Amino acid sequence: MSVPQVELKNMTKRFGANLALNNVSLLIGSGTVHALLGENGAGKSTLVKCLVGFYHPDEGHIQVDGREHRLNSPKDADALGIGMVYQHFTLVPSMTVAQNLVVSGARLPAYINWQSELRRLGEVTRKLPFHVPLDVRVSQLSAGEKQKAEIVKQLYLGRKLLILDEPTSVLTPAEADEVLGHVRSLARTGELSAILISHKFHEVRRFADDVTVLRRGASVRTGAVADLTDDALAEAMIGEPVSKMVQHAPKSQPKSDIVLSISDLRVNGDNGLPAVKDLSLEVRAGEIVGIAGVSGNGQLELVEALMGQRDRSGTMTVSGSSFNGTRQEIARLGVYGLPQEPLKNACVDRMSLAENLALRNFDRVPLCRGIAMNYGALADQAERLVAQFRVKAPGLNASMSALSGGNVQRAVLARELTQDVRLLVASNPTFGLDFVACEETYRRILEARNGGAAVLLISEDLDELLGLVDRVLVMSAGRIVHEVSAEGADKRVIGKYMAGLKAA
Repeated sequence: MSVPQVELKNMTKRFGANLALNNVSLLIGSGTVHALLGENGAGKSTLVKCLVGFYHPDEGHIQVDGREHRLNSPKDADALGIGMVYQHFTLVPSMTVAQNLVVSGARLPAYINWQSELRRLGEVTRKLPFHVPLDVRVSQLSAGEKQKAEIVKQLYLGRKLLILDEPTSVLTPAEADEVLGHVRSLARTGELSAILISHKFHEVRRFADDVTVLRRGASVRTGAVADLTDDALAEAMIGEPVSKMVQHAPKSQPKSDIVLSISDLRVNGDNGLPAVKDLSLEVRAGEIVGIAGVSGNGQLELVEALMGQRDRSGTMTVSGSSFNGTRQEIARLGVYGLPQEPLKNACVDRMSLAENLALRNFDRVPLCRGIAMNYGALADQAERLVAQFRVKAPGLNASMSALSGGNVQRAVLARELTQDVRLLVASNPTFGLDFVACEETYRRILEARNGGAAVLLISEDLDELLGLVDRVLVMSAGRIVHEVSAEGADKRVIGKYMAGLKAA
């Protein structure tokens, strides 16, 4: 099957009163990579889900090589050679990679000729610039290997239009270059076309031919990547000049005071096996220390041990005092956090916005009078924090689950950073957030650092880390394996350590 030209014309999709797509048109040329940019809620996911048959547009048409098609289900998209690699893995953990790939076909025979299928899989994988172990159970793979396996699955299925939704979020820089470079080479040789959803401008600039920017469900900018600057793309995404956005402050000179000291920390994972192994580190006042690493190398367990959510052994002190993560210690020592997935890990989703904003100080004056709650003071605090941090919500009594991801993050920032913060622990604080929410989060972290707080920032986004931190630690297999100042950091060297390789 030749590589088709795919065109979406005047796509409109409503969910009740919400207009998710507003007359959007998109042309993916044969053998090209077309980037799709936009903030959360801009309509990117809705648009591509219409293209793979999960949603049906209320208005508009999908044409493949000039012929109109109605995609009633993903099976219709499969028949046209259209497939998607999602942000969240779709592989069956208990099956091997090979088994997952073979059974992923739309039609399976009563008898599978495994010898023939394995030969075919070998032909697909031999052409790859990266290795994917076919005979290993998915549950035993790293996050990066799972992502590569998802891409191999689509190539095995013979896709001619491949949709990639944030495909490099769990990859090292070198792995990201390998994966996107391979997709780009397949497009250039005419073997497929691709849509790349990404929030990283450098990926778009390096690997995409064309770009379309969505804002509030509408297409607001489209053209060749070479003809558009990063500032122009950012302005199209947010609807205002980038000069109004946050300018990252220069690196600071940390003070001599050691705020966080960890020595010989050992933490087990959910499977009972060691996830953090004899880890030691220090963070000083006025310093941001970043921990880089591929997902699944003990970062989650480290953060949960720090915040008192997981048993551990070893020594942990804050400002010289023993710290075990109790509520009393958190308040006395000024330890606050910005966790990944804040709705799940830092909020009570069925409680109101005002109540969630009071979770740190509901038992202190002025919110508490003896044993009685001062609801007037609670509402006053909520109004002040909502205005200060620009939290958009249906009202102060709206449940947290009614807020968008970016606004949940703003609410958590408001609650945590208006305390007396002496140590801030931030774990993937911008995961899943749009451009504006990311910039606001960065600004608040920098303000905390510049105010004298010590900051431990754990992130799987190396570009994010290098743009914010003063010092980088690399975590692999539960250990700190490399340390370097941000000014002396080399992404290639850091990437090798992240991948578990010793740099030459």
